[in-house]
Amino acid sequence: MSDSRLAVVVLAAGQGTRMRSSRAKVLHPIAGVPLLGHVLATARELDPAFVVTVVRHQRDAVAEAVDEYLPSSIVVDQDEVPGTGRAVEQAVEALPAGFDGDIVVLSGDVPLLDAVTLSGLLDAHRRALAGATVLSALLADATGYGRVVRDPSGEFERIVEHRDAGDAELGIGEINSGVYAFSVAALRTALPRITSANAQGEKYLTDAIALMRSTGAPVAAVPVAEPWIVEGINDRVQLSEQAARLNAMIVRRWQREGVTVHDPRSTWIDLDVTLAEDVELLPGTRLAGATTVDRFAVIGPDTTLVGCEVGEGASVVRTDATLAVIGAHASVGPFAYLRPGTELGAGGKIGTYVETKNARIGRGSKVPHLSYIGDAEIGEGTNIGAGGITANYDDLAKHRTIIGSHVHTGAHNVFVAPVELGDGSKVGAGAVIRKDVPAGALAISVAPQRNRLGWTEEHRAGTDAASAAAASASGTAAASGSASGTAPGS
Repeated sequence: MSDSRLAVVVLAAGQGTRMRSSRAKVLHPIAGVPLLGHVLATARELDPAFVVTVVRHQRDAVAEAVDEYLPSSIVVDQDEVPGTGRAVEQAVEALPAGFDGDIVVLSGDVPLLDAVTLSGLLDAHRRALAGATVLSALLADATGYGRVVRDPSGEFERIVEHRDAGDAELGIGEINSGVYAFSVAALRTALPRITSANAQGEKYLTDAIALMRSTGAPVAAVPVAEPWIVEGINDRVQLSEQAARLNAMIVRRWQREGVTVHDPRSTWIDLDVTLAEDVELLPGTRLAGATTVDRFAVIGPDTTLVGCEVGEGASVVRTDATLAVIGAHASVGPFAYLRPGTELGAGGKIGTYVETKNARIGRGSKVPHLSYIGDAEIGEGTNIGAGGITANYDDLAKHRTIIGSHVHTGAHNVFVAPVELGDGSKVGAGAVIRKDVPAGALAISVAPQRNRLGWTEEHRAGTDAASAAAASASGTAAASGSASGTAPGS
């Protein structure tokens, strides 16, 4: 049941210039989800009556992400007036006039802040009947952050920005995280009174807190248990640090649920991945998107799976696969490349240096090595010889190759699509198949071999090859004469 007296405001209007990116900062992903997606998921967990997301920079792309991760959110466009104070002011204006509860303000670039921490902030805020409650953190090095100054009794007094702090205030380790709980009534009173008369020309939300404090409204500060929970991301260094922290948490969770991870430091798992008990992940494994891996499957080493399904007991070694389905007890790799639309049946094999695309390979069928199988359908129990190629593109369109069950093809075959091989058929080595092969037939297309004796001595006279050939021919003749009882030179 939703909290009818709670609204959440997510600030996602900033450009994030320190990222040095053409992509909006809040759209950079960690664990397969954009930063904003993590924040919206946390907002949803609070089960508020309303969520308002404020956007501006790359407005359409950010709004699209909001629609994907929390379609119920109200999207508000921040106007030309800069600053967090103005963003929250516009968000409050978007709420129903009769809403008289509390507002939690989140930053779209703080992905690891969890709902449990926010619930604690909201509980403390409501117990104190506060106009505002600041979520703070205790840092060993608070350089660059606004400091939370408390009075001698330990109560919140004010926030001082780093550039305005004196020596005593610079020694304070408690900082403002930029996450707040507000009484909407207090906000509606304070926000219209703040101005942009400052060096940055912005309306600061912290000015609203100062106004509340000056009018006697209770203001509190609640520190988080661990500072990293409220760490924002401003550049690529911080992005990688938080990505690594979140990944360590994800890996640890799967280990506790029965997954063997040989090297957690080199194993990366996205949030949407699902793993069964007794899955084994070897070093250098990356599981991305909505990948699912069933029990007793072994993945890696050096393997990337994106949006794949891996069946029970399957083995996937040194493979790159995207949107592929790998059946139970099937084997893939090493050095295989599975492109979207690949489906490998139970007990099947895609081997070394094999590329597949939009291909269904049936139960127990094998493509062991050095092959390209694209736009193809292969039945059950079929073996594709080394170097098999489905030539699926004629410069204008893609065409499909259909190979039946219990077919055995030779080495270095080319199947010129569209073409169909019937069940139980065979293909000779080196054959180029341009026409359908009936069930049970043998297809060959290689001309009879001819050997032109003496070609090297005639056309490459004076070379090492010609000398070697002549010597070999002399040796053969001598051996032949000896075997017939005639001595050389007699």
